[in-house]
Amino acid sequence: MGSLSQKQLDHFEEFGFLVVDNVLDPKNVIDPVIEEYRMVLENLAEKLYMDGSISSKYEELEFGDRVTKIYSESGEVHNQFFDFSLPQGSIEPDTPFWAGPAVFRALTDPKLLDVVESIIGKEIYSNPVQHIRIKVPEKYCPKDENGIVKFGATPWHQDNGVVTKEADNTDMLTVWFPLMDSDAKNGCLTIVPGSHKGEVLTHCPNYKNRGLEIPEHLFDIGSSMPVPMKKGSILLLTKKTVHSALPNISDRIRWSFDLRYNPIGQRTGRSVFPGFVARSESNPESILNDPFTWNKLWTKARDDLAKSEQFSFNRWDGNDIACA
Repeated sequence: MGSLSQKQLDHFEEFGFLVVDNVLDPKNVIDPVIEEYRMVLENLAEKLYMDGSISSKYEELEFGDRVTKIYSESGEVHNQFFDFSLPQGSIEPDTPFWAGPAVFRALTDPKLLDVVESIIGKEIYSNPVQHIRIKVPEKYCPKDENGIVKFGATPWHQDNGVVTKEADNTDMLTVWFPLMDSDAKNGCLTIVPGSHKGEVLTHCPNYKNRGLEIPEHLFDIGSSMPVPMKKGSILLLTKKTVHSALPNISDRIRWSFDLRYNPIGQRTGRSVFPGFVARSESNPESILNDPFTWNKLWTKARDDLAKSEQFSFNRWDGNDIACA
């Protein structure tokens, strides 16, 4: 069942993470995603130029340099234009997102799902807790009123801690992969091996002005290790593996996908967002194969949520003694 060896499964069980090389075909899976996002960036540049937020559309620059220049000059991080999920609140009828066919094909790539099947079985649901992360070099990144980079190093967290309690019994698997080589300089992930064997730790809102974060005294930060990866590789994490992302101190962007999968029928932790059946041996007719239907699911979710009372996914109030 699945494509992982027993040795790989044992490593995942023991340490709470696993890098699997050469899963996604760079030419046939990742490069089409990159090409699709060039069009998204073109549309963003046109909008910001017409709004007067930037003085040029910077069409002569390649994607990484272009998005860096546009973010820097406009003074904003525009990742929502590229994301294939919706924000956690304040959703409007025109809130942007991108759920394109190349992105859908990456989420449902057979080789990727073979790996996922090794962990959670043959009945695979694409969990809607999913994001694209574009991190521009921090020296060019817009900053807030406190001088803090608006989208810099990712705080320490467990993926179970950033969803609602309804997913506490869900066998949620994280699949993270870069669209380009990632390393410690441009902000690869860093993980704490073995940290998945404990409980869901307290996540403190706006801890040290860095957002939702596990205080460092609650885990063994000294055992953390960066996980550099090549384009085409994927990183598997359990829902309780403590991890973060390093700051991007390089001259190039760090660009990655952050996906979740769980067995069909289990709670996703963000029930107001649409997931779909990615693989099913018992009910193959339930599998979603059409990327345009997937796009319509997200469009409907946005339209419905824009007309309804806003919600919160945060289970933490900051009153725990650990947050003091």
